[in-house]
Amino acid sequence: MPVNGRSHIRLARPSRDLAAAERFWADGLGLSVVWRAEGGTEPGEHDLLMLGWPDADWHLELVNEAAHPVEPRPTEEDLLVIYVDGPVPEDLVTRLEEHGGKRVSSPNPYWNQWGVTIEDPDGYRLVLCERAWSNA
Repeated sequence: MPVNGRSHIRLARPSRDLAAAERFWADGLGLSVVWRAEGGTEPGEHDLLMLGWPDADWHLELVNEAAHPVEPRPTEEDLLVIYVDGPVPEDLVTRLEEHGGKRVSSPNPYWNQWGVTIEDPDGYRLVLCERAWSNA
């Protein structure tokens, strides 16, 4: 089957400010810039920033189109969850805050009990979960 558990996943969403997003995701969390492209000012041309870890089966794509900006519309339940498999390092949370993130409480008590929720500069939420992922 062409689609399976090893298929690469791209999470794509708009960003108001790619430089602020890069500070949060790269300098704060530690993702690498996988690809960057600068568009023009014509409709349909957009700036693109892809971030991820080189060995991961996913990456985050952020776009901004100057000629036709799309305002991000995150909700409290739009989450990117990373399973840390241990205590969430407080220095990582501090670094994310220093790079434009904002620590917030989750409406879901599970995430408050098992992790730390941080809003990125566009209002999307990253959860660092101290639990390990297991399909068992």
